[in-house]
Amino acid sequence: MKKKEFKAESKKLMDLMINSIYTNKEIFLREIISNASDAIDKLYYNSLTNTSIKINHKNLEINIKIDKDHKTLTISDNGIGMSKEELESNLGTIAKSGSLSFKEENEKKKDIDIIGQFGVGFYSSFMVSDKVEVISRSYGSDEAYIWTSEGIDGYTIEKTSKDTYGTDVILHIKDNCEEYEYEKYLDSYEIQSLIKKYSDYITYPIKMEVEHSHLKPKDNENDKDEYETVKEIETINSLIPIWKRDKKKIKEEEYNTFYSDKFNDYEKPLKYVHTSVEGLVSYNSILYIPSHASFDYYSKDFEKGLQLYSNGVLIMEKCSDLLPDYFSFIKGVVDSPDLSLNISRETLQQSKTLKTIASNIEKKIKSTLEEMINKDREKYEEFYKAFGMQLKFGIYNNFGIDKEKLQDLLLFYSSNKKKLITLKEYIKDIKNEQNSIYYACGETIDKIDMLPQVESVKEKGYDILYLTEYVDEFALKTIMNYDNKNFLNVCTDTINLDSDEEKEAIKNANIECKEIFDLMKSSIDNVKEVRFTNKLKKHPVCLTSEGDISIEMEKVINSMPTDEKIKASTILEINVNHPIAEKIKKLYKENKDELKKYSKILYSQARLIEGLSIENPTEISSLICDYLSK
Repeated sequence: MKKKEFKAESKKLMDLMINSIYTNKEIFLREIISNASDAIDKLYYNSLTNTSIKINHKNLEINIKIDKDHKTLTISDNGIGMSKEELESNLGTIAKSGSLSFKEENEKKKDIDIIGQFGVGFYSSFMVSDKVEVISRSYGSDEAYIWTSEGIDGYTIEKTSKDTYGTDVILHIKDNCEEYEYEKYLDSYEIQSLIKKYSDYITYPIKMEVEHSHLKPKDNENDKDEYETVKEIETINSLIPIWKRDKKKIKEEEYNTFYSDKFNDYEKPLKYVHTSVEGLVSYNSILYIPSHASFDYYSKDFEKGLQLYSNGVLIMEKCSDLLPDYFSFIKGVVDSPDLSLNISRETLQQSKTLKTIASNIEKKIKSTLEEMINKDREKYEEFYKAFGMQLKFGIYNNFGIDKEKLQDLLLFYSSNKKKLITLKEYIKDIKNEQNSIYYACGETIDKIDMLPQVESVKEKGYDILYLTEYVDEFALKTIMNYDNKNFLNVCTDTINLDSDEEKEAIKNANIECKEIFDLMKSSIDNVKEVRFTNKLKKHPVCLTSEGDISIEMEKVINSMPTDEKIKASTILEINVNHPIAEKIKKLYKENKDELKKYSKILYSQARLIEGLSIENPTEISSLICDYLSK
């Protein structure tokens, strides 16, 4: 029989369909199964309004058959089927969608969820097949036809026989080549995996023959164990997705099992949120907050995103557009019938619908975390230990555009309460005369607690937030102020808790000893100033930073694997009430050279307290030994 040309503008379009539109060959099975589901849908919906159509709804199903000898994969349905004219129209014209036409004709009817829209999904079969046969018999007809094509050269339609109504799509799988292993699609396990991955929630049973090994019955107890292979027809798909079931009837164990199966996590999630939204934009979702970060979470290889479904069919494994970066730890699924898909159904067109869903999900995540803070603090602290850094990155990134969304989710250790608190909780207990939110930075809570500058602030009863992660101070500086109160690092020169009398006294002491400090400064590299302070209690010296770059920021930035190196502007402060102050004055009068050596030791001591390295450790070690030997 003479082949017919495809009714498309050019054969190039067909080539484009097969080789360019679909980036992942394995989705061919999703497309063919979706078409089969559509065909059953059409028969089902027609039966609701046409009393002449007599079908048993319980028997509607899709069947998969593998024939390794003939290298064929067959997908069969008992749906509405196609006449010769419909085969010509639907398969002979590229981008002619019978599903879309049916949907448009019935658009005023409710509960019609036809998957197919563009009419090109069928042609994805040519990515893995060198020949495709479609045998179809429409419901109510005794005639069946076979549509056959080997690709862009065209197709034939001939009369054939078929026992029942419906459609069989027979794919003649290509031979393996160096670039691709096509024959894996003749493997039962591979096909089952693809069904579970892409079509697990098709609303009709997808059945196929599955092999199982069973232990043979023993004739007597002494016989060895022997196994036999048994072939059984099984339903592969789950049919109804958990997110479309009644939340009241789903047990926590089911949510956890679904999470474990879908996202391969051996630990239970900290929390799940099941949402069903109807309105201008309708969708169902289940969002999970993991109990721990994945091994690659803080690496460049990590990919964020939620699994995205359209009417139960997997469209994207990880839809990154549904999650902002600062909530990238969230795992879950979203299913919506309102998505604007592109022609291949592999990716999404940017649309108002997608943005609306993403916005709703973001708000839901935030409200869930806030609820955990207030009602399940222990669980939230567990979450924060794993993902708190990501929230801080979210504040710091994009020049702080998202800081107001995230600032109430932050936790910091409180020097007064000896536990993690929020900024809101800090403000709640703030002293009336306090105009700033005090914080200090360091490697650990214990090290921060021993900083000389912390001592005097604590003595006045002020609470101090201890920042132990390198991004902490950057996040606070991005927030700038909270509840009209600025953040103030206790290790900077801007902090001053003295009374007017104390300020005047220290000012006069520094003026009086200016020449001493000038001499000391001349012997110390990289210090802007040396001066007395009365903010220290027991400690003799401390190093204070001046300007926007703190000492902790210097350590953080300089530890990064980049060529960028910075230096904080530092001031060596000496406790005016410590015996060391009198020692300095005495050395200035009696031995200025010794004062210079003494100054180097004091400066090195201050750097060590701040966790900074000593630039000349050998020299300092010798100086200390000299003093110890005297």
